[in-house]
Amino acid sequence: MSTSTTFVATDGAAYERLMGRWSRRLAPQFLEFVDAPAAQRVLDVGCGTGHLAACVSTRLPAAHVDAVDLAAAYLAHAQAQYPEPRIKFGIGDACALPFEDDSFDAVLAMLVLHFVLRTADAVAEMRRVARPGAVVAAAVWDIRGGFVANRQFFDTAAVLDPAAAERRMRNYTRPMTRPGELANAWRAAGLVDVTDAALHLRMEFESFDDYWAPYLGQEGPAAEYVRTLDDAQRGALETAVRAAYLDGEADGPRSYAATAWAVRGIAP
Repeated sequence: MSTSTTFVATDGAAYERLMGRWSRRLAPQFLEFVDAPAAQRVLDVGCGTGHLAACVSTRLPAAHVDAVDLAAAYLAHAQAQYPEPRIKFGIGDACALPFEDDSFDAVLAMLVLHFVLRTADAVAEMRRVARPGAVVAAAVWDIRGGFVANRQFFDTAAVLDPAAAERRMRNYTRPMTRPGELANAWRAAGLVDVTDAALHLRMEFESFDDYWAPYLGQEGPAAEYVRTLDDAQRGALETAVRAAYLDGEADGPRSYAATAWAVRGIAP
């Protein structure tokens, strides 16, 4: 794990099951909010498996996109999924972006800043590489109040295990996830014309197995917790989370609301 991030990242396909399928759904809404139709050169900070970069490329057919992430496995997955010549995927740290000052017409970060340890440094870097007049924008989950599928897991786990309660506390007090926190960070960084919004979508799961499978992998805080459990503890947790998912009904599809906070500002 990099010293710049708290997110465990090892496998692109596993990330798709955990979060990539939802970032694919969030990206169009986020770009509508960003509203930078004339951008020619765009930076995607913490690109993950590439959905935001690909959405930019589709919506802005004249734009060139640099997409950076610390996880080589995610970058490889993104490159294989989106072999678009106008997208350049590469290793890059949000706190030390490998670009010159005033390089981009739009600088974007989606679902990454809440996992960055030095968020002020990351926002300062985003502003540094933005040209005067460029849009600088980000989105993160409303992890405490608007991320139902994730809360179902951690709230259930916290009842069973004090260690899970401590992890839940850390997870739901991550930086940049409270109302207004992104906008305050943007203004503190000297960005102007700052506006924020809440973006809403639904997360649909085919079955409990579809919901539960990502937690048995390597990616993210919930799976990190599950790996600390022995077989008996893991079985008890699965039984309790299954009961929460089923809610007394037959197994099958479920749909949960998800909200992301978004912010945009202009580099002076």
